[in-house]
Amino acid sequence: MHSRAPKQQSFHDYRMRSGRGGPRLGAGRKPSGRICERKKQRECFRGGKPVHVTLRVRDGLPRLRSRRLVDELRRSFGEACERGDFRLVHYSVQHNHLHLLVEAEDQAALGRGMKSIGARISRAIQRVFGVTGRVLAQRYHAHVLRTPREVRQALRYVLLNARKHWRERRGAVPPARLDAASSSRWFDGFTRELPGGRAGPREVARPRTWLLTRSWRRHGLIDPASIPGTR
Repeated sequence: MHSRAPKQQSFHDYRMRSGRGGPRLGAGRKPSGRICERKKQRECFRGGKPVHVTLRVRDGLPRLRSRRLVDELRRSFGEACERGDFRLVHYSVQHNHLHLLVEAEDQAALGRGMKSIGARISRAIQRVFGVTGRVLAQRYHAHVLRTPREVRQALRYVLLNARKHWRERRGAVPPARLDAASSSRWFDGFTRELPGGRAGPREVARPRTWLLTRSWRRHGLIDPASIPGTR
């Protein structure tokens, strides 16, 4: 009699018999409870509408609202705020994140423009604070603004965001003045003028979309002394 040749086990059989890996209860990486931005499905964007973008930096960096960094960002933004199919229209710098209002012709233009802006932000932070390595905590979060009311809310939120954080930290109403760490000095939709108006070279592009130039105004100009999140 001829002995039967041993049957080669598959990798799946080996895992099932040895208990190493495989589809058993409790196997695999445990969920962290937090969805990383790079794994989220971004909104479908086909151009013609403004986009509110949020960029966060990694933990451990100095606070971003320093005069040296803001000056460096202004210079860098001025070189890249308009690149044909992409425009940086407004921004504000907070302690550990930035808010941007941008316009792009399509999804690809938005991606290219944000790659350029993100790289400039990272290099500016590295130069000013003397840090190395990764600066941004994750990919940017983009919210497409589709209605005039939504655009007005985004303008108010981005340009007056520092007032919101001031009240949260100090429990008091902040003084009425333009935020030096934002592009509010170039905004012409406030109900009144405040100190710190237009001066120096412009670091943001003029908007071109109908939503960001005219239509939001039907809901009223923005009080520069108001606080986002309140009426």
